[in-house]
Amino acid sequence: MRRFLPLVTAAVLLTAAAALPCTNFLATPGATIDGSVIITYTCDGEFHPHLKHIPAADHEPGAVEQIKDWSGNVLGEIAYPAHTYAVVNLMNEHQVSIAETTTGGREELINPEGLIHYWTLMRLTLQRAATAREAVAVMGQLVDQYGYRSSGESFYIGDPDEAWMVEMVGPGPGGQGAYWVALRVPDGYVAAHANLGRIDTFAQHDKQNCLYTKGMIKFAQRQGWYDPAVDGDFSWRRAFHPANPQNLRYTATRVWSLFRRSAPSRDWPMDFHRGVAGAEPLPLWIRPDHKLTVADVFELMRDHYEGTELDMTRGVDAGPYGSPTRWRPMGFEVDGEQYTWERPISTQQTGFSMVTQSRKWLPDAVGGLSWYGVDDTDFTCYVPLYCGITEVPPSFAAGTMSRFSWDSAWWVFNFVSNYANLKYSYMIQDIRAVQAELEGDLLDLQPAVEQTAAQLAATNPGLMRRYLTDYSVQHAEMVTRRWRDLGEYLLTKYNDGYVKDGNGRPQEKGYPEPWLRAVLQQRPNQFKLPDQGPKPITEPKDY
Repeated sequence: MRRFLPLVTAAVLLTAAAALPCTNFLATPGATIDGSVIITYTCDGEFHPHLKHIPAADHEPGAVEQIKDWSGNVLGEIAYPAHTYAVVNLMNEHQVSIAETTTGGREELINPEGLIHYWTLMRLTLQRAATAREAVAVMGQLVDQYGYRSSGESFYIGDPDEAWMVEMVGPGPGGQGAYWVALRVPDGYVAAHANLGRIDTFAQHDKQNCLYTKGMIKFAQRQGWYDPAVDGDFSWRRAFHPANPQNLRYTATRVWSLFRRSAPSRDWPMDFHRGVAGAEPLPLWIRPDHKLTVADVFELMRDHYEGTELDMTRGVDAGPYGSPTRWRPMGFEVDGEQYTWERPISTQQTGFSMVTQSRKWLPDAVGGLSWYGVDDTDFTCYVPLYCGITEVPPSFAAGTMSRFSWDSAWWVFNFVSNYANLKYSYMIQDIRAVQAELEGDLLDLQPAVEQTAAQLAATNPGLMRRYLTDYSVQHAEMVTRRWRDLGEYLLTKYNDGYVKDGNGRPQEKGYPEPWLRAVLQQRPNQFKLPDQGPKPITEPKDY
């Protein structure tokens, strides 16, 4: 009989449908200014996350746990190992972190008989693996033994020394295990994924840097997806993730933007992500122009293609106040023609996001750090959660989708971001000021906090964990309070279309001239007044 693990998440994970639009970025030690391995994850979907902590545990022989679907139905059981590691968010006590993005792949490869969804696979792996390389092996062993249930996925896995990318697809209904390829990202490079399989040909005999499922090339040949005589070297992407212009625009544009901002000195043509036939694909990884800080990576995740011809804060579609938000559905039809909005890295559909650091020069409990935020990355404020903490901030573990609550950090941040869409170009300035202040202070505190924690690790590990827990929880709760205050401030300052000045007096700001011209182009006569001479038209004040 098959036995499977339960869905008890370490972090807030989500429904399969919710995670489809995620974006990941990865930086190796040689690509970061302090030698961190950095992994990012925007977990995008319309859901309310609940941050969780899973403690380390020892298990008796024969102990099992149930695995359930999102409706609470028990799918099966799996035996515990003798020991499982502690996990906070998507990082374990050994500084191993995992992120994902759904790549889909060929729909016919989904196996409804497999019982491990990708979100369960991430949690199970973190509980069992002490290094990134071991995590790759554990993932393969789990799907081989218990079956893989999801569609195509890409995973980024980091530890203090190295980073790996894994792309996985199912075997089809009734098949065994899964097909996957794992590559170690060379030191000094960065990589990015966004809902599209990206691994092309790979060094099949380089066991130090490349791992993959045996038999998958022959499987692709049997399916007619690969012909060595015609195709030459085997390409994972061409066999298992065929692309089309629509999904390239939705996916590869985000990768292009992360690369153009990491290495602006290079020419980054738009042909590939615009679906031009025969265009050269983006490289799998690149060297950045300069080594990145954590703050640099925060900003990468807040991208709407600003400064390019795709800039979502410009044009009539951005409204009068330059909002980068485009409401779903993304695709629409006018006069029989099909259209789609751009899909940015920063989106209102984000449930939570993270930027993790794994650092080999610090004790594990201190070196592993997940900068965690809820809601749209443009509006969030990242708070530090060390992997050695034993509790999570209450406001990040409270709330439901069905009812607003000031006690829920997710609702607090959603209040600010949704209200800001009314007058984005104005309100984003106030939001960024508070965001920069809070994140700047937390980054400035980081060296002193970690020095103290590292000293305690050598003399009193228990006190060290209390110290890190208190620091993480208290500062996360402080950020939630400040964001609630920010929301109330915005509601007061931007009320009924007015903008209050420094003295609290409402000011009429009207609409920007480019937007007014766009309105008049469509309706040139409706708003025009007869010539009344040079005297300006005034309106009596109602206050």
